Amino acid sequence: MARGPRLVVPGIALHIVQRGHNRRDCFRHDSDYLVYLSNLRELARQTQCALHAYCLMTNHVHLLLTPSTPEGCALLMRNLGQRYVQYFNRRYERSGTLWEGRYHSCLVDSGPYVIACHRYIERNPVRAGMVPSTGGYRWSSHNGNTGRASNTLLTAHPEYLALSADETSRRAAYEGLFGMDDEPAFLAAIRDATHGGFALVGERVKSTLPEHVQARLERKPPGPRPKPSIEANDRSLEIELELGLRPRTS
Repeated sequence: MARGPRLVVPGIALHIVQRGHNRRDCFRHDSDYLVYLSNLRELARQTQCALHAYCLMTNHVHLLLTPSTPEGCALLMRNLGQRYVQYFNRRYERSGTLWEGRYHSCLVDSGPYVIACHRYIERNPVRAGMVPSTGGYRWSSHNGNTGRASNTLLTAHPEYLALSADETSRRAAYEGLFGMDDEPAFLAAIRDATHGGFALVGERVKSTLPEHVQARLERKPPGPRPKPSIEANDRSLEIELELGLRPRTS
């Protein structure tokens, strides 16, 4: 079944995942990662997409970015994919596709979701057993967000800035979040939302969006739509995506 258009709202972050075709490696040497990141930096500026976090795994990529226009994200991913495939095919004397078709994405907004998405992205190498700690992986945004290294690709998300008014304290607070274990409920929720094109947004943000956007934020029941009825008009036909995520209380 064909997938519908992606849900994109200017000013609201998107978590994006793009995988290699048949789960094959998209990066073989350090120079491959550098070429991808160089193109990402240039194209993010051209398309007015603010990049907040990323992780380049061997056979897929994660990005957290905020587009300023409805078409910005699509243009970024199209041009980035094309440029990198051309480079990769020339270097390794191959032809054909590199990516697994359409990339997946979901809206991410409100403090708990945005910061949890940062952690989810940057902890990927740790969950995969590639490194013992997030700071040990070179091809993610973690060392830039913690201040260990300069990273000109990154633009701070407002929820990241809200961790502290002081830059040193903010970076320390951010790094402290990585001492906690992943919440299984959030891992399941973000994977489900990203694959299905849904959203991880709070009620405050949701209420500010146009009705036609709100109607696409939640998972629809499987199977054919029921025929309209008086009862159906009196209740919602949509099922909420159960996240199981609650802000921690002190």
